[in-house]
Amino acid sequence: MCNISLDRIINLQNKLVPEMVDLITERYKVLRQISHDQPIGRRTLAKKLGLSERILRSHVDFLKEAGLLDFTLTGMSITEEGAVLLQELRDYVNRLQKLSSMESLLQEKLHLQKVVVLPGDADQDKVVTREIGRVAAGILLRLLADHGKHIVAVTGGTTVAAMAENTFGHEPETIVVPARGGLGDKMELQANTIATVLAGRLKTRYLQLYVPDSVSEDVLQKILEEDARVKQVVETIKSADILVHGMGQARVMAEKRGMDPKLVERLEQAGAVGEALGQYFDLKGHVVYSTDTLGLMVNDLEKIHTVMGIAGGRSKGRAILSMLRSGQDDILVTDEAAAREIIDCLQSDPNNQ
Repeated sequence: MCNISLDRIINLQNKLVPEMVDLITERYKVLRQISHDQPIGRRTLAKKLGLSERILRSHVDFLKEAGLLDFTLTGMSITEEGAVLLQELRDYVNRLQKLSSMESLLQEKLHLQKVVVLPGDADQDKVVTREIGRVAAGILLRLLADHGKHIVAVTGGTTVAAMAENTFGHEPETIVVPARGGLGDKMELQANTIATVLAGRLKTRYLQLYVPDSVSEDVLQKILEEDARVKQVVETIKSADILVHGMGQARVMAEKRGMDPKLVERLEQAGAVGEALGQYFDLKGHVVYSTDTLGLMVNDLEKIHTVMGIAGGRSKGRAILSMLRSGQDDILVTDEAAAREIIDCLQSDPNNQ
């Protein structure tokens, strides 16, 4: 039997039975949603997926007959075989939707070691955020697999929180630290909380940084002079060899920090479109404004062995690009909508890549 590559099979399939692409992708999304929300009822699932109950019924009946779903009084759940198939389907669906070519393009244009692009748009579907977190968790575990002594720094945010929730391992030699101080009112999305959750999942130690994310330089200096414990934590954070960070829109993050509206306007006038680690970037990747902090800043990243940025949603495309152009990230995990927005920006300005 002759060897035919998966890409060749997909190309033939697209030519002969193009309708199969939509069918496989739709059933993949059904399995993925059930795996996140199980047990779940048919009506709720149809609403979340934006499908009619009639179309959804045909999908779930097929998946049940194939041994991939269980039906109970509390709703539908994915079987063990279904969970295995779901993981195997991810790469296949990526190729079906030509996401792998997007990954290669972004990796080349932005000089990254690895790019993973997942189907969907996190702005429209919260499951996509959780998928980004799940994939990032897998990458983190592989980075820790050499069983050396690691210091993992994490920022706050929904996507990084999803990564922590999806991490399961045993890394007693690892220390988990917050990359920054506290930001915003949601404790579960703050770096300290995420560091605690991640350390629990890895069955290892963590340190906390009980300092607000943005205070004056004078106050920061006084804290370091008077609190030896905080100074020790900061030194450990600065020694991190792995960083997992989120990326946000400049205006959104400025408002979360409670910045003066006049300063927010000045940021926009300076061209700020993205934020990461308290630094505000223009579309060319230049830092146009920086907040004071005891945690990591962009100029610390060149000393970190592996920097992984994770974020999704079309609305964040330009923000992600602004951070990546600073040249500090090694790995990007994002979604199709954000990736397409980034590629559109790159293609509209080919001389500024």
